[in-house]
Amino acid sequence: MQPIYFFIGGTEIVFILFIVVLVFGADRLPEIARGLGKGMRTLRDATNDIKHEVTKSAKESDLIDTDAAKEIQEEINKVKDDLEDFTGSVKRKM
Repeated sequence: MQPIYFFIGGTEIVFILFIVVLVFGADRLPEIARGLGKGMRTLRDATNDIKHEVTKSAKESDLIDTDAAKEIQEEINKVKDDLEDFTGSVKRKM
């Protein structure tokens, strides 16, 4: 089974890449890929900055109870560990 990315199959991706090579040429592909990589990095950094600022503002406004969030995270981790222990024992029995 082929993986589907954005509802596009493998043959569509190959066809799109073929068109890109025809339009831009093989010698420009590394430059284009580098530009796309930089763009993705900039987008990710901007998203992280926005997320950091929102979290910082929420903490300063006492909208986030950090102690409660830590307790909830600890409980989630305990449940994950218990689930992993349970699924590990089930896997070994099969």
